[in-house]
Amino acid sequence: MSRVKGGPQGYRRHKKVLKITKGQFGSRHRLYRRANEAMLKSLWYSYRDRRTRKRDLRKLWIARINAAARINGMSYSRLMHSLKTADISLNRKMLADLAVRDPQAFTAVVERAKAA
Repeated sequence: MSRVKGGPQGYRRHKKVLKITKGQFGSRHRLYRRANEAMLKSLWYSYRDRRTRKRDLRKLWIARINAAARINGMSYSRLMHSLKTADISLNRKMLADLAVRDPQAFTAVVERAKAA
């Protein structure tokens, strides 16, 4: 069987991979085989970490809400339960933003939740 080299398509594929791995260290951006390995690994990491980032941000919001709630004399779990019974529908992202940027508004929300 005769050998097939790939021609212009192979050249384009190699250039595409090397362009993606531009900025990697050493042979990971110079040699096609190493660059292809690096590219596959980095694409897998980015896919996985898009999901991990959602978890990490939720943890951060909960930590911020908990800290601000304790300043107002309430635990996180009691605050979330009180918000539910008071029929206040603010998600954790918005509550954390209030706690950091506008503590007076967060205190008002906590007082409203306590009253319910």
